[in-house]
Amino acid sequence: MRTCIDQLLALPHIDAPRMKHEVNYLAGRLEELRIQRNISNEAYLDAGVIQGAIELIANMIDMGVPQREVQQELQQQLFRAQRLETKHPGLNWAVESGRAS
Repeated sequence: MRTCIDQLLALPHIDAPRMKHEVNYLAGRLEELRIQRNISNEAYLDAGVIQGAIELIANMIDMGVPQREVQQELQQQLFRAQRLETKHPGLNWAVESGRAS
């Protein structure tokens, strides 16, 4: 999840379709990991909070919130994702390992 947010923050302009694409990827990947028991239910729920926040940020973009504010919100989620990785080591790798290269 940390990698996902890092990639979004690296973009010169963050748009809602890209954010929504990430939300869809995260939703599917987290569900897959939970069903396969590669992550715990607790990790799934904790990660879902970040996924929900990213979806909220996408909606903010649709409403015309300035990029500066979007960046600030994503920075908060990055901090949250870093704490999540400490609590659930390997979660970032598990999520990102499902991406097509």
